[in-house]
Amino acid sequence: MTTVQKTKGIGFSEEDLEILNSPIGLRYLYGDKKTDVVKALRMTKYEIQLKELQVELIKLQNWYITNEKKIVIIFEGRDAAGKGGAIRRLTAHLNPRHFRKVALPKPTSEEKGQWYFQRYVNQLPMPGEMVLFDRSWYNRAVVEPVNDFCTQKQYKTFMGQVNDFERMILESDTHLIKLYFSITKEEQKCRFKDIQTSPLKKWKMTPVDERAQELWDEYTKYKLKMFEHTDTELSPWVVIEADRKTKARIEAIQHVLNTIPYAKKD
Repeated sequence: MTTVQKTKGIGFSEEDLEILNSPIGLRYLYGDKKTDVVKALRMTKYEIQLKELQVELIKLQNWYITNEKKIVIIFEGRDAAGKGGAIRRLTAHLNPRHFRKVALPKPTSEEKGQWYFQRYVNQLPMPGEMVLFDRSWYNRAVVEPVNDFCTQKQYKTFMGQVNDFERMILESDTHLIKLYFSITKEEQKCRFKDIQTSPLKKWKMTPVDERAQELWDEYTKYKLKMFEHTDTELSPWVVIEADRKTKARIEAIQHVLNTIPYAKKD
């Protein structure tokens, strides 16, 4: 009797057993030395659902290319919230010639003298293109004031201009989606520990990350101000509960697909 068959009497449906006996299910079931049937079932369902959504994303891309539509998706959230992982899953099977991921470095001395939004304007999509911002102009709403990277005057100027800036984007026939990945303080601490102890990930840790736990309450204060002022009817925020990365990725992709009226939606 196989491990999958033994689980039948402890709350698994016939459908669950069929999923576990699929090639994906067996890979998760026997991929680790210690078998965890519940986790294997959860991960198999996740991968199956993710692949279905990625097929829809290809339809979405064909639609915006054919119709020369412009799409901007903002990924915001605390450090280690899973923004980059969600972007990778969303774009995994898309044509790279028709989307761009934008993660801007610190502004140059020249950029510091420009209108704050200028360097973001330069990254906005052309017709038939989607741009995904891994952090965006909202750096000035939270990260910069918390870490004293901008003055209070600069912060207030930004808050006074951002809604009009987004209105102009929307009125230029561009779809704008704002996603905020929300994690708990305990989960962030756990992810930082994983990053710091992994030789493959520790390069991700920055001085800003190292102070994130210490400044947790300050980040919360500015995050709430950001929501209060910029969560508008025209350009709303969508909060993704991201303590479980797989669930967050699915919800983020589902929201993108549900929001944009692409053709042949399934």
